[in-house]
Amino acid sequence: MTATAKGPASYFPSIEKKYGRPIAEWQALIEASPLTKHMELVNWLKAEHGLGHGHANALVAHTLAERAAD
Repeated sequence: MTATAKGPASYFPSIEKKYGRPIAEWQALIEASPLTKHMELVNWLKAEHGLGHGHANALVAHTLAERAAD
């Protein structure tokens, strides 16, 4: 039985489908960015990569949460 993704990860299938890149690639871009603040990263993804606000927010929230957990 497959568990349903919760929180920001619930957006991942639609992000991959809409923008054609795997989540790992988006996370690598976020990690490589010199920006560190949540909204700076969200706005950067929107401006530079054409993501919608919800998708950018989900990617940043998930990536920063993983970073904090390490």
